Amino acid sequence: MKTINRRELGVALSAFAVLGNMTVEAQTAGADEPVLSHSKIFPFAELAAKTGANGMVTRQVMRGTLATGEYVEVHETILQPGQMPHPPHRHTHSEFLLIREGRLEVASDGQHGIVEAGGVIFTASAVLHSLKNIGEVPASYFVVGVGIQKPIV
Repeated sequence: MKTINRRELGVALSAFAVLGNMTVEAQTAGADEPVLSHSKIFPFAELAAKTGANGMVTRQVMRGTLATGEYVEVHETILQPGQMPHPPHRHTHSEFLLIREGRLEVASDGQHGIVEAGGVIFTASAVLHSLKNIGEVPASYFVVGVGIQKPIV
């Protein structure tokens, strides 16, 4: 898997700004989500933790539609060693994963790679991808999803 430098990350983030030109009406899901039109601080200690069957812990930070029209969703995941958050899948939105701790194996669009703390993963819309904690300690990462939230059929 190719690592991206800061300039390429900037280009990718600019591409997300283009997604913002889509109208809210064009988004089939997220219409009942709140419009995120005011700045807010999200202290980590106040984010409710939800534990899954495989020991994975998730903390929803925010989800909704920005005043500029983009749908966004942010959450944090702590993934136990040897675990996957879910089977390989696709979705219409694009995602950035910002790795805080741990060592993750990534498969995305036929590419494979290892990402460690400080690394960033970008997954484009409709790309088959998966993630697995291959380290000996829990892996922690934030997911920032941007774009249309609807299932791929």
